[in-house]
Amino acid sequence: MIPAVILAAGASTRMGRPKALLPIGRDGETFVSRLLRTFSEAGVDDLVVVVGASATAVSEAIARMPVFARVVENRGFERGQLSSLVAALDVVDRPGVQAVMAMPVDMPLVGAATVRAVAAAYRRHRPLVARPVLGGRHGHPVIFDRALFVDLRGADFAVGARAVIAAHLCDVLDVPVTDSGSLHDIDTPEEYERHTGLRLNGRNVEPGGDS
Repeated sequence: MIPAVILAAGASTRMGRPKALLPIGRDGETFVSRLLRTFSEAGVDDLVVVVGASATAVSEAIARMPVFARVVENRGFERGQLSSLVAALDVVDRPGVQAVMAMPVDMPLVGAATVRAVAAAYRRHRPLVARPVLGGRHGHPVIFDRALFVDLRGADFAVGARAVIAAHLCDVLDVPVTDSGSLHDIDTPEEYERHTGLRLNGRNVEPGGDS
């Protein structure tokens, strides 16, 4: 079993509002609901969302979503994204779990085919780390084998999981994909408009560009 962990605990200071709850289209989907649907369509049946800065609002929204996900609150979210992944490990780490798949909530455009491809490559080769790659750039989701759970828990939160990956580069599997959504994180209003065609206006969202 490979649980998927959506990391949605950050304060979203550059965006100015919780990224997890931003609309991704005009059909009511948000960043977090799109990712939950994507991972469900990819065959992942254990979904966890880590919340923090906007824990109540995000948790209440997830409870209303059609795809079930467990919610974990990271009260120390200021320590960085790795602290959220470690908080999730305390929930998902149990017998039968082979690895964990980590996905930042600000990358909602990743496709289900990419999730399936990375998971299939991990199961076939059993590396310590598996991640998508496109044009020489590494993306998400990233799968960490359970052999690295101790390393993740002991890593410097300020440096993040990249230090764990760097320490095991000889056993990192890069999975070629054609999905640019696996690379694009959406951190600012400008990136939001560029990738979604929507624009933030105060507390509202409206069509952006020429749409």
